[in-house]
Amino acid sequence: MAEKPAKPASKPAKPDAIKVLIRNRKARHDYHIDEDFEAGLVLMGSEVKSLRDAKATLIDAYGAVKNHELWLENCQIQPYPQANQFNHEPFRPRKLLVSKQELRRLEAKLLAKGYTLIPLEIYVKKGIIKVQMGLARGKKDWDKRDSKREKDVERDMARERAD
Repeated sequence: MAEKPAKPASKPAKPDAIKVLIRNRKARHDYHIDEDFEAGLVLMGSEVKSLRDAKATLIDAYGAVKNHELWLENCQIQPYPQANQFNHEPFRPRKLLVSKQELRRLEAKLLAKGYTLIPLEIYVKKGIIKVQMGLARGKKDWDKRDSKREKDVERDMARERAD
């Protein structure tokens, strides 16, 4: 009898593939982001479906600490049409999952230095929906003009290099 050929080695595991669902483009324009971190997001099933369809907005959303818990406030996730009676409220507060040490550190910074927590993007990582939050300070109007000017200069320089 002929022996069966050996099975080929299994395919290597994919690196942490991240699929960005929602991005807050205005955040980096309106705020100085000093640091960012990843947090889990407690969601209902209809919210997950809506997020996968990119039916949400982060423009006016912010993070808040209430009763030693971190919450995502004012994030709008549209109702999922097929969920019928099991749908969710679009603007309900959603709990963010971070470690105790991270929560204590953030709570101290938010109280002491006048920082705010801004959601930068919502993405899927290894099948789990995560949110990237940024510890931010607000920009003044002249800061925004300076940022725009720097971006224009960089774009012009890149254009000249390409020629």
